[in-house]
Amino acid sequence: MLAQQMETHNNVELARVFKDLARAEGIHAAEIERMAGGPEIRQHALTVARWSGESPESAELADAHYLMTRADALRMALASEERALAFFENIVETTSDPQLKQLAGHFAEEETEHVELCRRLIRKYQEADGPKDEDPALGQD
Repeated sequence: MLAQQMETHNNVELARVFKDLARAEGIHAAEIERMAGGPEIRQHALTVARWSGESPESAELADAHYLMTRADALRMALASEERALAFFENIVETTSDPQLKQLAGHFAEEETEHVELCRRLIRKYQEADGPKDEDPALGQD
């Protein structure tokens, strides 16, 4: 959805960033389902972790803006990855189900890698992106 929003606002480069992130998360979701043995594990994990949202890794769409920089987009991704990490860590800490604990531990390790990747990319793009452009729709003072 964010990629489509960025394309609508002619921010092609950021649309590519969101498409790449979505593709990676799709692969990750399929891996979770495959390793867990089916989609019913999702509901079990949500119940164990007491998660009520759509997904711990869902982005806050209200934070998206057509003038976002790559670093801004990656900060959104970082927040999502940190929520996913907290989700899996909570399962590891609270479940008595050894299989679920092992799976959650595996995915917590992956999410830790994702968090670190986002942080590295933020540092990289923060300098490359430079200051944000002014919104031409708001006019100049």
